[in-house]
Amino acid sequence: MCTSIVEIVPADGAGKGADGWFDLTHSVVSYDHPHHALLEEAITIDFMSSALGPGSRVAVELTLESAKDLAAALARAIAAAEEVEGGRHRPSA
Repeated sequence: MCTSIVEIVPADGAGKGADGWFDLTHSVVSYDHPHHALLEEAITIDFMSSALGPGSRVAVELTLESAKDLAAALARAIAAAEEVEGGRHRPSA
C-alpha cells in the first residue's frame, strides 16, 4: 500500500551523482516502498537539482530506525555547528 507520505524542502548545497557533482535545489523525503533496499517500506531521501531532472538525483533508502539515527545525528551536528558559528567573531561590514 502506498503511503503518500512526501515532504519536499529546498536544499542549497551539492550532491555527487553518477556524472559527478551538481548543485542541489531541493530534497524529497518520503516513506513508501523502496526501489532497491530489501524492505517492505523505507524512508527515502532524494537530493535533487530542478535543472538536471530526476535522473541526476542522489538517493538513499533507510529503515525507520536508521532514519531516526540519521535525524538525531543531523540535529547533534547542527547544534554543534551553530555553537561554533555563534562563537566566531564576525567583523561588521
